[in-house]
Amino acid sequence: MSPSVPIFVITGATSGIGRLVAIALARQGAHLVLTARSQTRADATVAMIEAAAPGARVDVHYGDFADLASVATLGREIAARHPRIDALINNAGIHAFKPRFTKDGYSEMVAVNYLAPWLLTNILRETVIRSAPSRIVTVASEASRQAAGFDPLAALIDKRLFTARGSSAIYGQTKLMNIMFSMELARALTGTGVAVNCLCPGFNVTGLGRELWFAAPLERLLAWLKIGNPERGAGIIARLASDPAFAAVTGGYFSVKDTRPIVPAAPGADPQARQMLWQATAERVAAFSRDEVVEESRASL
Repeated sequence: MSPSVPIFVITGATSGIGRLVAIALARQGAHLVLTARSQTRADATVAMIEAAAPGARVDVHYGDFADLASVATLGREIAARHPRIDALINNAGIHAFKPRFTKDGYSEMVAVNYLAPWLLTNILRETVIRSAPSRIVTVASEASRQAAGFDPLAALIDKRLFTARGSSAIYGQTKLMNIMFSMELARALTGTGVAVNCLCPGFNVTGLGRELWFAAPLERLLAWLKIGNPERGAGIIARLASDPAFAAVTGGYFSVKDTRPIVPAAPGADPQARQMLWQATAERVAAFSRDEVVEESRASL
């Protein structure tokens, strides 16, 4: 692979805005490295990418974001096969409308939306640093406003039961933790040439609410009304990952509206709270990480 061809690792690229991001970057000539859980959906995505960008190079690695051991294996496989990563895009996420818990003992939304991208990023961290100038982009959400004032250390291990209505607060907590993770990582990687940012993709008609019985007809209605076009959300992700204008911008949280900076809900902007969450998370995933990476993460604080 020519050094001039950028390599983008994208999670959650087999559906929704992640798939649109993959297509957009493939059209730019990128080499895509996608993560997937389902081979059927991965094959369909690769076919769509090849149709939109003939000749695009696409590699797929499989793993389950609800299983931290699987995430760790996935990360090591990517690092072993791809010695350079120009951008890591943490896009995968779920909104669960009923409580489910992983075999590692976490709320499914906490595991998939927060712990999995944290762990994957940590394992790929040195590869991204060696590839500098490079970028790490994490998809957060203004749904995080619903978690304003929450205790992130308690949320990390929270296993409370919730209803479909109450699920939004839990989802918002995971998205605020994403923001805190991204901002703390940006601080830790200052001077390395790695730009670290997160974003809100806005309201998008995607499969995020697929667990609701009325999701499919609602999506068709919104699409007919031209509400929630996922191209907008995909656009800001692709821009933060590839636009030269953001090559040296780091530590930001951006809106889909004109890519303007956003101040996160509390305690997202609190450096001490971010560091405490980082340390607690590093300890939680230590058993799944390479020892040297965990120690480097702790030393960066």
